[in-house]
Amino acid sequence: MIDEATQWRRFAALLPPADAAGFMDCWAIGEQEAGLDQLVAGLLQHQVPISETVRAEIAVAAEVWGMRTALAPGLGRCLGDHQGDSTLRLIEQADTVPLPGSSVATDTALADLLVVPWIACTRCGRVLARAHNQEPWGDLSYLVGHYVLFVPGRSTSTVLFAPDSAWDALAELRMSCLQA
Repeated sequence: MIDEATQWRRFAALLPPADAAGFMDCWAIGEQEAGLDQLVAGLLQHQVPISETVRAEIAVAAEVWGMRTALAPGLGRCLGDHQGDSTLRLIEQADTVPLPGSSVATDTALADLLVVPWIACTRCGRVLARAHNQEPWGDLSYLVGHYVLFVPGRSTSTVLFAPDSAWDALAELRMSCLQA
């Protein structure tokens, strides 16, 4: 797995030098949230095309730093590079219908949770999802209960990850595809 500092340098390399420096300054002073906002804004402003894999990696970074909801619309508007070599694809849309936890796993840990498909592997079809509680007023809880790696239609091959393991779950999605 790539460490976070390396990942941030990879993101910075997408931007023009002045924007990249500002982005890395945010990292250096501990303002990762502002940096992610600058990253997406810079990609949009300079019309930098990104692969679907990079889009998914930025989504994971935004998730880790509590910025997923705020950055998702802008990230979705970033230009695609249309190279066709991306193995990951961000699949969550505003109208994504959550799945009952029992439909993706036989594990009782998901029984009362709703699972939101998030990132798919275009090679093997596995999906990385976020599992949330449903609040009494109907919305999903802001915080994730688990990250879930599953194969649609096969509830016996589900892997659960802790709420602080978004990067680990993404790494496992990549590795499981290579091993499949």
